[in-house]
Amino acid sequence: MGTLFIPLSHVKALRLDVNVVIGGRGVGKTFWTSALFSPDLRSMVGSALPELDGVETRIGFGNRESINEFPNADSFSLLLDQHYEPYDIWRAVILRWVAARNGSTIPNTTWLATLDWLKQEPEQAAQIMQLPRQWRGLIIFDALDRTSTDWNRMDDIVRGLLRAILWLKAHPGLYAKAFLREDQAERTVFNFPDASKLLATKAELSWARHDLHGLLWQRLVNAPGVHGALLRDLCEQTSGVELVKQGDIWLIPSELKRESEAQRRTFEALAGPWMGKDRRRGVPYTWAVSHLADARGQTSPRSFLAAIQQAAEDSRDRYPDYDRPIHYESIKRGIQKASEIRVSEVEEDYPWVPTVLSTLHGMNVPCEKSAVFDRWQEHFPNGPQSVSSTRLPAQHAERWEGIYSDLQRIGMVDTKKDGRVDMPDLYRVGFGLGRMGGVKSRS
Repeated sequence: MGTLFIPLSHVKALRLDVNVVIGGRGVGKTFWTSALFSPDLRSMVGSALPELDGVETRIGFGNRESINEFPNADSFSLLLDQHYEPYDIWRAVILRWVAARNGSTIPNTTWLATLDWLKQEPEQAAQIMQLPRQWRGLIIFDALDRTSTDWNRMDDIVRGLLRAILWLKAHPGLYAKAFLREDQAERTVFNFPDASKLLATKAELSWARHDLHGLLWQRLVNAPGVHGALLRDLCEQTSGVELVKQGDIWLIPSELKRESEAQRRTFEALAGPWMGKDRRRGVPYTWAVSHLADARGQTSPRSFLAAIQQAAEDSRDRYPDYDRPIHYESIKRGIQKASEIRVSEVEEDYPWVPTVLSTLHGMNVPCEKSAVFDRWQEHFPNGPQSVSSTRLPAQHAERWEGIYSDLQRIGMVDTKKDGRVDMPDLYRVGFGLGRMGGVKSRS
């Protein structure tokens, strides 16, 4: 509980009237799904958003399978093969929730039974949705990439969900929130009438540098035992700001939640003022975050915390006599570790990406785009279609330019003003590419 940190930019995303929340891997989509569903965590979120008080929550899709509450990937495949519309499947999910809460009885032995009832008895379905309610409810949808392994089907499923959320907006007191990956939101899922009504409510889960440092200190000052006490003393002495205790939880002050001299001083107490012996190498406070950013400039808290943890452990083992807890060389090794973790995560979300990018091992960036395409063609002489067995988007099976565009869309590569290809350190290190003067990759 003491580690819960709510960036100000995330408060909007948690509001009831925000139906679509967009964010990359590791920025908090699944965490906020769990927080909104957990009564204990939601009570803490409620202090920032009183409108959540008394709201009953339901998971409409998520990482944890619950076949009575929503179909799994196999059920979706069966239903779509039998030509049921994704829009109706999601309305069936919502109707089971509302009917159970209202005490209404509808067929629910299988999802086929519920869908057939919905299609054959639309008036009964409408009457259940219009029954007077003495309660307010929020249904949350997350991990939608798990609905299908086929990209086109996944887009159809997500588009159907967004249409169902728009349908639900006509029913007072009932709310829905869908957490989408950035690449999902950037494709065709909003291609339907009145989608602008949902886009108007869209919020993004992003983490500014000061948010990441605020999260770090919220976790550090609540560390157990003597370590937490030492870190609280260090935090107060360095920042000049007193911590506040609420129950069993220590809360950091606003000065440590925003870009401030106090926040900079506290991190300097941990990692020193420079990334070397003088200012020419950069400042740890800014260096760590910037070298963990993707091509869109976004750094996830998961990568940042992983890098800091690895840096602290490396410093303890390699530099026991250093006058700070974190050595600047250890920060570089922390970036390496975070990059390895991020590459593993990428393989889960986009199985084709490591297959394609691993062929660039040993190259230096920035480089000409033609050099990248030549390397790909060398490894895949039959062209992009030979990579399709690893869930490559069907629309990109013809040209290397299409694959490059998709890598750019998900923040893994960037095109410089002179047309050369660049890759952020977060991915470059893990895939074994080099850069003059950059963090070394692990061979």
